[in-house]
Amino acid sequence: MSHQVENIPVPIPCPGNPEKSLAIQSEIVRILDKFSELTAELTAELTAELSMRKKQYNYYRDQLLSFKEGEVEWKTLGEIGHFTRGKRFVKTDMLSEGYPCIHYGEMYTYYNVWTNKTKSFVSQELASKLRVSEYGDVIVVAAGETIEDIGKGTAWLGKSNVVFHDACFSYRCLLNPKYIAYFTRTKIFHDQIKKHISSGKISAINANGLSKVKIPMLSAKEQARIVEILDKFDTLTNSITEGLPREIELRQKQYEYW
Repeated sequence: MSHQVENIPVPIPCPGNPEKSLAIQSEIVRILDKFSELTAELTAELTAELSMRKKQYNYYRDQLLSFKEGEVEWKTLGEIGHFTRGKRFVKTDMLSEGYPCIHYGEMYTYYNVWTNKTKSFVSQELASKLRVSEYGDVIVVAAGETIEDIGKGTAWLGKSNVVFHDACFSYRCLLNPKYIAYFTRTKIFHDQIKKHISSGKISAINANGLSKVKIPMLSAKEQARIVEILDKFDTLTNSITEGLPREIELRQKQYEYW
């Protein structure tokens, strides 16, 4: 390997004039150092902007779903609906086509507040042995490496049913599914479930713990209004989330080109 490196040709400017050659090399290094510094500075600024936008969105969402005591009626999720636990399947069961499925690991990396299609599938034969979630149900992840990972919900709005992993629950009630999903991402929700989470190598919560969480009971019209506002904010935040990393990548490529 070292022999191969030794044989890589390196361009030497003005090889016949050592003094001029060193001056040119120094100028090249100075320019690249400056470009590297600017790239690092811009990356830091864009990363900070992304973090600030996410915090701003989370704060706004939490404020929309916060109410003073006595302002609205609160009921537990167990009072107004029920949780169904999924059945186990493993990653080797997952296919690129077949019956739609949601694996708990994808809840952290792929799904947001709602979805109408899945990333993965299982065979029809396996799907017949698993539990299904229907249109309007909310898939709630119930296990994770950290407490913060647990409890986030995704409203299933697909045309067909979907099977789901045993580290998830499907929640069904008469409230707006996206309203439920947004609520599962609030500080109010997570403050309530913390005491019901069992910690260990993998933290988890059961249906009983989730059923004890209280949620504000709003009219269907008010739920829809809040969902509409948060959908717009979510779209804006996601466009920024996707745009800033691309900008960082572009600047890095620009630096490498120069």
